[in-house]
Amino acid sequence: MSAHLRGLLALTLVTLIWGSTFVVVKDALTGFPPSLLMWARFLVGAVFFLPFYKRARRAWGPGLDLAFWAFVGYATQTIGLLYTTAGRSAFITALSVVLVPVFAGLLGRRVPVWVWLGALASFVGVGLLAYDGSPPNAGDFWTLVTAVTYAVYILRLEQHTRLHDAFALSLTQLVGLSLFVGAWAWVSGDLAAFSGFSVPWAAVLYLGVAATALTTWLMAVGQRSVSAPEAAVIYSMEPVWAAIFAYFVLGEVLGLRGVAGGALVVLAVAVVQWSAAAADRVRPAE
Repeated sequence: MSAHLRGLLALTLVTLIWGSTFVVVKDALTGFPPSLLMWARFLVGAVFFLPFYKRARRAWGPGLDLAFWAFVGYATQTIGLLYTTAGRSAFITALSVVLVPVFAGLLGRRVPVWVWLGALASFVGVGLLAYDGSPPNAGDFWTLVTAVTYAVYILRLEQHTRLHDAFALSLTQLVGLSLFVGAWAWVSGDLAAFSGFSVPWAAVLYLGVAATALTTWLMAVGQRSVSAPEAAVIYSMEPVWAAIFAYFVLGEVLGLRGVAGGALVVLAVAVVQWSAAAADRVRPAE
């Protein structure tokens, strides 16, 4: 198996784990502020990588760069959800799948046709899966900023992960996110009231270790051999996994349009992975 294909599989695993978090977060947020839950998960994730702190000396700049873009994405999405629906938020955020190859093209990079097709198909699929048809609102603007920052994050991660150790990059990024989100929780007043909340430790540990530490490392490893436009298409699998987990755990049922959208996303990801595997088979003969 080539490094490229291993990278694609690693990123697919990331989306599966991310998809499982919606069920966990929905339960954990009952009586626990979102800012504190985010701060706790990033803090646990950062602690997980502390044994690798000696490798991190040259990775602080790149790690904080990634942390900044990730934090802006999390923050604007959270603000957007105050005014818009979860379905519209997921749909607009999925624009990042298309924005990544657009930005890559503006930077002078050649994006294969099959990646463009996969990106457009996955965006349409997420739209069928999540878009609820509600009228535009102020939250849509904030969520559009989310899509832009996530696209920039994916491109920046591709650049940094090819120059720095994955463990070091994961540690510095999560330390940065802990600081940014901790400051946000402090400004909002949630941090001062921390002792007054009952901490959902099982959720915090799962989100911190599996959904943060493991996925951050897998992304750093995966995007070392997978281009940012390809990665963006793979990441669009997240809402599909979320719908599957919601069906089996919460009993939520998708309509025909949702099933069609999920199938289109899976098809788009399969095309990208198949095309990448075919390209890998041809490359040694060149």
